[in-house]
Amino acid sequence: MDDINTIYYNDFGIAFQWKRSDAKDFNKIQLVFNNTGLFLNREELIQFSKNIDSALTKGKSFGNATQNKPCELFLLEAPNPQLSFAMNLEELKDMQDLMTRTLFQLGLNHVLKNKQIRFN
Repeated sequence: MDDINTIYYNDFGIAFQWKRSDAKDFNKIQLVFNNTGLFLNREELIQFSKNIDSALTKGKSFGNATQNKPCELFLLEAPNPQLSFAMNLEELKDMQDLMTRTLFQLGLNHVLKNKQIRFN
C-alpha cells in the first residue's frame, strides 16, 4: 500500500492515485470494486457518478426472481459506453457512496491546495 495515495474506501471498493505514474496518467484515479478496476480522469468520474444516480433514479432493473430469493439487478453504464456493470441495489448504493465521497475528497483537496498556495 506504499505505492498508492488512498482517496476514499468503503466495504465495496477503493479509490486511489498511484504515487508513481506517467505524466499523462498523473491526474487519473484508480477505482477498484468487485474484482474490477477503472482508471478514470475527473470528467469520467463525474460522468460515472451521474450514471450511478441515473441508474438509481430510473430504477431500470433486470434479473430473475425466484420464490425464495428475489434478484433485482441494475445495469450501470461506465463512462465508456461499451462497458456496463450489473449490480444489485446494495452494490449500486455502495458504489454511489464510493463515487460521491471520492469526488468530495478530490474537491476538498483541490480547495486546500489552492488556499495553501495563496497563503505562502
